[in-house]
Amino acid sequence: MAEIDWKEARRYLGLHRGGGTVDEVLEAGLRDCGRALMACARPRSVWRRFPLALGEGRVETAGLQVESLHLRRHLEGCTAVCLFAATLGPEVDRLLHRASVTDVSRAVMIQACAASLLEVYCDECCAAIAAQTAAEGLTLRPRFSPGYGDAPLSCQGPLLSWLEARRIGISLTAGGLMLPEKSVTALIALRFAEERP
Repeated sequence: MAEIDWKEARRYLGLHRGGGTVDEVLEAGLRDCGRALMACARPRSVWRRFPLALGEGRVETAGLQVESLHLRRHLEGCTAVCLFAATLGPEVDRLLHRASVTDVSRAVMIQACAASLLEVYCDECCAAIAAQTAAEGLTLRPRFSPGYGDAPLSCQGPLLSWLEARRIGISLTAGGLMLPEKSVTALIALRFAEERP
């Protein structure tokens, strides 16, 4: 299972700026929050590969048409894309909710640990995708999530639908919020190794 990257968790909290040291009490609190998070996190992911078509300022894949210059540029030279979703599970949301009611500073530390853990888990998933596609001579570009640059969050619903993300417990509220909150969606571009962006 993925582990918390403590350096990143501290960075999310704004600690270690300017090369300073972390207060021992804060560090102990952060580690305790990390243990509580690891005890309840149940990371899960799903991904599916689709062909890709690039238009003028837009991207088309899996029946989705996304108007985004930034995503279009990111996918230049690619012919396929993996739609991807991952979550830490609903127990993490419950842990965060309890902490936000009883101890806000603890909730902030759990948030930082959860953000770090989710990032590490997504990196592990991408490494697995890369290993599976390497035999075809394909390499991965970095993940690109709805909401980055000018990529609209409105494509999140269709993306989750195509992935059948409910199978791993991810849903979307009427207001567009992903549940569990510690979840992520992304497009991962595939290109042949000999090509250059």
